[in-house]
Amino acid sequence: MTLTNPHLSETDVIEALRPVQDPELRRSIVDLGMVEQIRIDGGDVTVTIALTIPGCPLKAEIENSVGAAVASQKGVDSVAVDFISMSDEQREAVRQMVHGDPSASAGTNPAHGHSEGREVPFSKPGSSTRVLLVASGKGGVGKSSVTANLAVALANVGRDVAVVDADVWGFSIPRMLGIDQPPTVIDDMLVPPSAYGVRCISMGFFAEEDQPVIWRGPMLHKALEQFLTDVYWDEPDYLIVDLPPGTGDISISLAGFLPGAEMFVVTTPQPVAQKVAQRAAYMAEKVRITVRGVIENMSWFIGDDGRRYELFGSDGGAELAENLGVPLVAQVPFVPELREGADLGFPVAAQIGTEAAEVFENMARIIDEDMKPSKRSHPELKLLS
Repeated sequence: MTLTNPHLSETDVIEALRPVQDPELRRSIVDLGMVEQIRIDGGDVTVTIALTIPGCPLKAEIENSVGAAVASQKGVDSVAVDFISMSDEQREAVRQMVHGDPSASAGTNPAHGHSEGREVPFSKPGSSTRVLLVASGKGGVGKSSVTANLAVALANVGRDVAVVDADVWGFSIPRMLGIDQPPTVIDDMLVPPSAYGVRCISMGFFAEEDQPVIWRGPMLHKALEQFLTDVYWDEPDYLIVDLPPGTGDISISLAGFLPGAEMFVVTTPQPVAQKVAQRAAYMAEKVRITVRGVIENMSWFIGDDGRRYELFGSDGGAELAENLGVPLVAQVPFVPELREGADLGFPVAAQIGTEAAEVFENMARIIDEDMKPSKRSHPELKLLS
């Protein structure tokens, strides 16, 4: 015999579940249509959740959140959570809700993805996302480790951060963030995995770690476009792009995709690195990307004797910054924890209290607070003719 509960209705349960978000899509499970059924039998409540994909890796997190939300309601003695998978039609509806409808007219919910002719969302006027390009001009200066740790440091101060690993030949960001889970695919929409509060897309999810990527310009251009459009980014505070070394096809393509991007140039102190990094800055100038600052990596090493050793020379970052007319944002020490963290997927920026973590924390504060763009576009404001 099914017992009614005078203190609890299906509407009460729905409202209790409304604040619960899908961890990947970051939208209410009620709005996404994931609450399939609610059964109330006295004080016992059973909620059936339709997962976007079978075997959802975050199923346990959803189960805990749903259970806690329902258990907080008056008259609830126990909560059971059952799971089913969405139908193809339900997944299509979710994809259209969060990623856009390719057939929608402007002003409703137009699509933003390469596979359906969508535009790059971060290039639109009024986008609140700051796009930071991290460049070096040459390899071996620690550009990717700076990217990964800056992203984690920005997430640590409460910013919503995403990373595009655009170094398609030398992809390394997933390893540095400790991400071994591939993107989730929902009706041809990619949902990026995350770690340390940072979402990430990389060629590393589509190629073996020791597999070379032998692509020429048009394929690289298309891959980058898909990274920016077929991936569900929502609207992060920061999109950080780890550029490959050099000044070739990828940098030129990204300048076209992301015209409002800001570039930060990474160098080591020695002159040979500084001169090559300067070329990357001049390339940015040619394609009308604003260089905002210089980050010097491997600046010094402190030995067991407490002495500071400048293994790669000194003042190279400051000299480059002066030549470019931009600030020297930070000097990152040459410490074993930085290398070890990159190899083990434990970024040094997450190792709070260490010397390097404090440098990245300060770097994030400078970029986030002191270097905010002075210009903002407001497409909602229109001049009357």
